[in-house]
Amino acid sequence: MKFLVKFFGYLFGVGAALALLIAAGVWMYLQHLDESLPDYTALKNYEPPVMTRVHAADGSLMAEYATQRRMFLPIQAIPERVKQAFIAAEDKNFYSHIGVDPEGIARAAVRFIQNYGSGRRPEGASTITQQVAKNFLLTNDLSIVRKIKEAILSLRIEQAYTKDEILELYVNEIYFGLGAHGIAAAALIYFDKSVHELTLDEVAYLAALPKAPNNYHPFRHTERAIARRNYVIDRMVADGYVSVEEGQEAKEKPITVKPRETGSRLFAAEYFTEEVRREVADIFGDKRLYEGGLSVRSTLDPELQKMARESLMEGLINFDHKRGSWNGPVDRITIGADWGIDLAKIEALSDIPEWKLAVILESGSDQAKIGVQPDTLVSGKLSDERTTGPLFLETMKWARVNGRAPGSVSDVLAPGDVVYVQESQVAPGTFELRQIPKVSGAIVAMDPYTGRVLALVGGFSFAQSEFNRATQAYRQPGSSFKPFLYAAALDNGYTPSSVVMDAPLEISQGPGLGTWRPQNYGGKFYGPSTLRTGIELSRNVMTVRLAQDMGMPLVAEYSKRFGIYDNMLPVLSMSLGAGETTVLRMTTAYATIANGGRKVRPTLIDRIQDRYGRTIYKHDSRICDGCTQDVWEDQGEPTLIDDREQVLDPMTAYQITSMMEGVVQRGTATSVRAVGRPVAGKTGTTNDEKDAWFMGFTPDLAVGVFVGYDNPKPMGRGATGGQVAAPIFTDFVKKALADKPPVEFRVPRGLQLIAINRRTGLRAAPGTPGAILEAFKPGMAPNDSYAIIDFQSSLGVSHAVSPEAQDAVTQGTGGLY
Repeated sequence: MKFLVKFFGYLFGVGAALALLIAAGVWMYLQHLDESLPDYTALKNYEPPVMTRVHAADGSLMAEYATQRRMFLPIQAIPERVKQAFIAAEDKNFYSHIGVDPEGIARAAVRFIQNYGSGRRPEGASTITQQVAKNFLLTNDLSIVRKIKEAILSLRIEQAYTKDEILELYVNEIYFGLGAHGIAAAALIYFDKSVHELTLDEVAYLAALPKAPNNYHPFRHTERAIARRNYVIDRMVADGYVSVEEGQEAKEKPITVKPRETGSRLFAAEYFTEEVRREVADIFGDKRLYEGGLSVRSTLDPELQKMARESLMEGLINFDHKRGSWNGPVDRITIGADWGIDLAKIEALSDIPEWKLAVILESGSDQAKIGVQPDTLVSGKLSDERTTGPLFLETMKWARVNGRAPGSVSDVLAPGDVVYVQESQVAPGTFELRQIPKVSGAIVAMDPYTGRVLALVGGFSFAQSEFNRATQAYRQPGSSFKPFLYAAALDNGYTPSSVVMDAPLEISQGPGLGTWRPQNYGGKFYGPSTLRTGIELSRNVMTVRLAQDMGMPLVAEYSKRFGIYDNMLPVLSMSLGAGETTVLRMTTAYATIANGGRKVRPTLIDRIQDRYGRTIYKHDSRICDGCTQDVWEDQGEPTLIDDREQVLDPMTAYQITSMMEGVVQRGTATSVRAVGRPVAGKTGTTNDEKDAWFMGFTPDLAVGVFVGYDNPKPMGRGATGGQVAAPIFTDFVKKALADKPPVEFRVPRGLQLIAINRRTGLRAAPGTPGAILEAFKPGMAPNDSYAIIDFQSSLGVSHAVSPEAQDAVTQGTGGLY
């Protein structure tokens, strides 16, 4: 007996010694591992890459930009059912374990033994805490060492963070497939919903994905995805989160994924959106743009943007139909048994959904049979449906070939040609031929008091050309520059009734450059003319005389004040708009006149907030006195202090506005009268009709329109600003202001309105034919006799002319340059 006691005592002693040695070894090993463990406290400063979102002024989502498509949601903003789904799917004991789950480890060990030698991946026993440790702090390799590190870190994370904080890290970090990181982005990308709108079956499917997103792809592995989703629903029922009836109903539903598109998400806003993206990148850099989680509130008015795009497109199409020719097919394919397959390979314009690509199946004399490009389903597969229809000769007479209208459809189209068509609004089921116009253009609409760009379209189609003709194209503004020269004159002693001689003028341009002889559009001269007439009928020669009288350095200084040019060459040809500028710059300059002379800074962005909601950029720099008071204590109302530069006398601004109203009423833009409300504006056309402009404004809206070829070339005789650009302006402004009452231009205090003869500039008796009310500054009454500015040299000479000279005063259409 004693022997047995001694023997077992001996074994106990040896065992105890071995246990101590093993414990010491394990302790030393763990100490060694501890030295290489990452710092888990860094999770406190977790700032994952979060996508930047751009919104319109009304809150509509315009675009999302990201390297990882993620939106961070605090745990308080995550619905309970979403939390329950992930806990049921991944870690049912999450709220009770200490970071590792012994029950799960035992279950995984049994499965490992059962599957040993089968080649299957071992079943995981990782808790949500362990997955956080792995995803944030460790690698993804399969090794015992990594699992030990994972367990140690999990125990420490559980001691340092609450369960909700751990779950928040998990659901915001995990990858769901389709480029979605985090539950908020996954809900949007898979179902185009916020997490609060998800149904039980949708929540369960998202909770099923982190296990292996590619294995449960909704289109490639649909049955497997449904099985995994149903497993999650069963787990939620078993854990008591949902009833059996709810679970059964959810399991019977198909997986209806609607992948969210990338890029611009607001119809017709592609040019505007891209300009915002460039501006944000310029301010904060690409990294902050794509990873910083910025919230950008733009100035875009979605309804005005649609109107602007529609007006510009219709204007360019009308020009193309009247003056263009058939450009030929987009492509050609061989018509086989299923023409839809080859046709689907050709990329259509994504931003003109009403236009469809079609292949000519048959071509005859009076009509053609077309096959419309089949739709691509959400799964990426091609639809089996094939749509065909007729295309009639009568709707394609505009498609001239060699300058002649087609006599038959076959003159233009042949079987196999791929073209754009649009379903007829008059006869549904039939189609009309379309083509992308070679001529292009731009339109900008702006609030003249703040500089906020309300609408901007930089071309016919962003999908066809991303070049923004509103901001990136530098073109000659022609006569649309003249109002700023005349504003300089009115600011420096001239009046709207001052008379300038419109007669032949020769200017020496220096050695080797010859003599410049400026001409009016049409080649005629009209004798003594008032400044008002010079603007209304766009007289070039008298404009040059006026610039010569003032001196071009003064004109250059005014052009810089208004932001049209940074450093204009002080040469006389620049007085006729020979320099190059952009539509956005010109619209801003006209907005300055419209608001009474206050300098405005154009902007497409109202404000930018960081991921925490702090405002880090704001366009409106005005100071609000009294806006920081927490409570009302009988103090006065807050006031906005407008310290922006006054670049033009308000009286001058009204005078030039009134003169530009005359452009619309009697001058080169009479078609704009169709707007049916007070409008001021100016046409502009450059040499050989290479550029056509119309810049104009109402009391509350400034709009600029440009039309021209990207590589400047003549658009054809008569393609002037008044004929080409002004109709686009008119169409847009009529739509934009349709629901608003007409407003008169505001007359500054102290300005005198005196009746004058608009042709002679002399004071007129009430009721005199041709008399108008002209605006004069205090002390600057109209003349009783002519004082004509007539340049024979570099010095101005005023000549008194009898009233009979009024017979020589301007008549006719005048011109543009």
